[in-house]
Amino acid sequence: MTYTGDVTPGGAPDVRELDRLTVTKLSVGPMDNNAYLLRCTATGEQLLIDAANEAPRLLELVGEGGLATVVTTHQHMDHWVALEEVVAKTGARPLVHADDAEGLPIATEPLHEGDTVPVGDCALQVIHLRGHTPGSIALLYRDPAGIPHLFTGDSLFPGGVGNTHQDPDRFAELIDDVEHKLFDRLPDETWFYPGHGKDSTLGAERPALPQWRARGW
Repeated sequence: MTYTGDVTPGGAPDVRELDRLTVTKLSVGPMDNNAYLLRCTATGEQLLIDAANEAPRLLELVGEGGLATVVTTHQHMDHWVALEEVVAKTGARPLVHADDAEGLPIATEPLHEGDTVPVGDCALQVIHLRGHTPGSIALLYRDPAGIPHLFTGDSLFPGGVGNTHQDPDRFAELIDDVEHKLFDRLPDETWFYPGHGKDSTLGAERPALPQWRARGW
């Protein structure tokens, strides 16, 4: 079946088979958070992006393959409610950007701009995007056999950047980082996977960048 990225809380996951990596997207309640399970096809190693909620469903998704790593995209609670239980039951390494570690329920290993996070034989590049929170990150997978894949947390959605609570300084940080670190560096075909809702591509959103900047959110 063709991957669409359209998932709903309590519904079935959607699976995308890349050449070297399998991406499984699952929505968990009560805030329709997306969690992404990445599996290296060569080694079977798995990584979870955002143990947002509903730990039993996330653990069922992980299955018998085990879980090596959990990356939290940012410090907001709706993205880590299940983190403590998932880590306790799988032994996975919990990772988060150093600037967002405070407030998480367990000790985490720090991430920084430019770090590489392995998923078996594959790798994710850490991109620091200030504004939504101090340590929000995106994770970039450059598929050697296809298009780039970008996991953006709550920093980029179809239709705009993440919430900066009408703070003009935070908005300026976020729109600048999103424009210069994502849109200026990556091609239009880059597919991105946000922390809530549907996916999109950078090409679909690029024409609206001036509008986003002008409206201030």
